[in-house]
Amino acid sequence: MTIALRPLIAAVCVWIATLPCAHALEPAKGKVILTITGKVGEKNSSTGAAFDLSMLERLPQQTFTTKTPWDKNPIKFKGPLLRDVLAAAKASGTTLKAAALNDYQTSIPLEDAKSFDVIVAHQMNDQTIPVRTKGPLFIVYPFDSKPELRSNVYYERSAWQLKSMAVE
Repeated sequence: MTIALRPLIAAVCVWIATLPCAHALEPAKGKVILTITGKVGEKNSSTGAAFDLSMLERLPQQTFTTKTPWDKNPIKFKGPLLRDVLAAAKASGTTLKAAALNDYQTSIPLEDAKSFDVIVAHQMNDQTIPVRTKGPLFIVYPFDSKPELRSNVYYERSAWQLKSMAVE
């Protein structure tokens, strides 16, 4: 390499280092409806990863219809896969401690996010979920997809009115 190219290469390296990372978690612009704390590698707030509804809607969306023990009729749920939400925050660990607005708490093995198409639903029956009917977010398993999911173990891991998850 000639000495004349060194300043140019150095300038390009500095310029590249200042570019925003394409995979960085952007700051929430709207009202934060979900925070992920603990073992997260991608933070956009002082405490962890904060998501507004728009950020969750930009993740790949999944839809399924399933019966739940809380409603008479099957419900159509829509939202990103839990594993995609955790990937956006670069979460790593073995357990999620999910907390709801009504102070309900549950522990979810991180393996569930890999083994099942669990979603963080923001819609029920094509409608945004209001707080009074389990919203704004609902961790829900596709209960009808596998017989083992139709049990209290998985029903108790579901959390409506989800507000936060701590990754341990």
